Amino acid sequence: MHMKLLRAIIMGPPGSGKGTISTRIIKDFPMKHLSSGDVLRSQMLNRTRFPRTLSQSEALYKLEPVDLVVNLNVPFEVIIDRIKGRWTHTPSGRIYHTEFNPPKVPGKDDVTGEPLIQRDDDKEETVCKRLETYQKLTQPVLNFYREHHLLEEFTGKYSNEIWPKVHQFLSTKIKPLQYTEYR
Repeated sequence: MHMKLLRAIIMGPPGSGKGTISTRIIKDFPMKHLSSGDVLRSQMLNRTRFPRTLSQSEALYKLEPVDLVVNLNVPFEVIIDRIKGRWTHTPSGRIYHTEFNPPKVPGKDDVTGEPLIQRDDDKEETVCKRLETYQKLTQPVLNFYREHHLLEEFTGKYSNEIWPKVHQFLSTKIKPLQYTEYR
């Protein structure tokens, strides 16, 4: 039995939960996941491109048309709050969050007691700049997919809020293996 391939792109600002939603999709649907970050890194090594700009999206559309584009619409202030609370214990890679997963002693690793650092990527000003750049580059791409009736947008603050809507929508396109609920 030959199954039709469903080509989907997941878009959303940095920190919007693309990785989380992608993980849930491949768990509940017969789909594979290619992370643009991973693909982009390998393509930078191979000097090839990936659809992050309007011209790249148009070229991809002509070459390999996608079936749907899922956009995770998470308010920027939610993303900024989420990311700026991250603190890392560099030697072990343990990540804490001042709100969701705070260390027992503020600023100290639970296991070693060593100081935690905030990566430059997690600092508020860095996050704001990345979000501005994302908005500038991505708005035309989203408009392109919207005009081609391929864009489906899901708004929410948290992955657990967005996930049921994404699952319900994808279930109309491809038969799910299961539904996993997250609280």
